[in-house]
Amino acid sequence: MSEQNPYQQLGVTENASFEEIQVAKQRLLAENQGNERVIEAIEAAYDATIMDRLRMRQEGKIKVPEGIRFPEKSYEVPKNSVAKTNPSNPPWLQQLFDRPTKEDLVRSSIVYLILAGITAFPQSAQGSLLSLLLALGFSGTVYFLNRKEGRIGRAVVIGLLTLFMGVFLGTALGNLLISQNIQFGISIDQISTIFAFIVFWLVSNFIR
Repeated sequence: MSEQNPYQQLGVTENASFEEIQVAKQRLLAENQGNERVIEAIEAAYDATIMDRLRMRQEGKIKVPEGIRFPEKSYEVPKNSVAKTNPSNPPWLQQLFDRPTKEDLVRSSIVYLILAGITAFPQSAQGSLLSLLLALGFSGTVYFLNRKEGRIGRAVVIGLLTLFMGVFLGTALGNLLISQNIQFGISIDQISTIFAFIVFWLVSNFIR
């Protein structure tokens, strides 16, 4: 789809009227509700066609209808549109959170469940093994985050913050459970490591 020009992406010709372009855009948006990447591509293609038409208008080649100059003002957002288009959400919040696919959830769940299962074994109470498992969990988080945005530096920073937060909160939780005489047959270090994997899973799936 990326190899097509904006008109082809919308399914119209370069001679299409502005009304036809708008109808094509709204039809594609309705057909692809919930698919953020496709919707972004549709919006980008629409913007590119409008910019092309405005350029042609400035050159005196065509006349642009008054209501089409800023079509986003008259466009009504579908009731079932994705959260990203909700104007009540600040832009930084829309760009921070992600809506994972079913495949992404299954893939990350398998990884962290395996790591958590190994951590729960009594033999895993050794510090060196727990450190290795945490390193694997951190690497998995960096991998999953980098797959979304392709920004390895950002993924590493978020992964490190997640690691520290998960271990800190997990240790606090372990101490709380012990103070309440709640025993799971595993050490505090194991509890904090398992909790860290839960935080890794959440960040990997729901942070963009």
